[in-house]
Amino acid sequence: MKKILVTGASGFIGSALCSELVKSDFIVCGIGRNLDNSLNNCGYEYVSIGDINSQTNWKNILEKVDCIIHCAGRAHKMSENKELDLYHLVNTKGTIRLAEEAVKAGVKRLIFLSSAKVNGESTGKINNKEIFTNKDKPEPQDSYSISKLQAEEALWKISAKKDLEVTVIRLTLVYGKEVKGNLKNLIKLVKLGIPLPLSMVKNQRSMIGIDNLINLLIRCIDHPQACGKTFLVSDGEDLSTPKLINYIATSMGLKARLFPVPLTILKFLGFIFGKQKEVNRLTGSLRVDNNHTQKVLNWKPPLSVEEGIRRMVKRK
Repeated sequence: MKKILVTGASGFIGSALCSELVKSDFIVCGIGRNLDNSLNNCGYEYVSIGDINSQTNWKNILEKVDCIIHCAGRAHKMSENKELDLYHLVNTKGTIRLAEEAVKAGVKRLIFLSSAKVNGESTGKINNKEIFTNKDKPEPQDSYSISKLQAEEALWKISAKKDLEVTVIRLTLVYGKEVKGNLKNLIKLVKLGIPLPLSMVKNQRSMIGIDNLINLLIRCIDHPQACGKTFLVSDGEDLSTPKLINYIATSMGLKARLFPVPLTILKFLGFIFGKQKEVNRLTGSLRVDNNHTQKVLNWKPPLSVEEGIRRMVKRK
């Protein structure tokens, strides 16, 4: 029975992943920054380790671990304007420290959760790139995505010199039960029946449901073709913002309330109220090609987008 260590075990992805790993008969050790009493009876060992950075003490924690799934990191926040050093400390140096200690402990494989933002901020007319592929040259455009790319590059160097298999997963927007951030806010607005000025938006965004992501991560633990590769992941069905809202509303037994406002006006209002990034997220496109991922891993998302969204909004 393999032992899997999951960092960020109290987070949105990490907590769901740990629960499913236990169900799949793995020995699981979850790592979090702070003590979390809600995880006392979760069916796996939970260890509070403090901040993950270049000084993190991993002594004894990595003993007999077969695979690490590194979910922890300093998350991207649109309202946050931090210098690269703050992201670099956690996302880059913290990852390097973990990988180096993993080598010493004899860990076989490390799966690193990166971001599709490493490829670029958006696709479409702005950069004449219709969809990101695994062959594209990275073009990170903010401190968060730069720190993720630096971590990826460091992992490849460590893997080339040491006996550590590395798999990089570049995530699109992950949705599901207990989702946070802008998507959580959007669900609240739909539930309240507030009319939204988004019916004229014609964007396309790739997303991946939490259940599909976890299914993929578990597949990467043992798959012989997973090591040494970078995978872009999505459900395979790209959604416009109006279609996403319609899916959410339908899953709640409601009718989406959308009305038309020209994109230029939406962007102008975003500028006036200091919400340019939020408006760009709602109106812009970011698509990834997951054909390489499906082919190499012989994998298909088990759930449709419609079912994934239904599970996300259930009991909300």
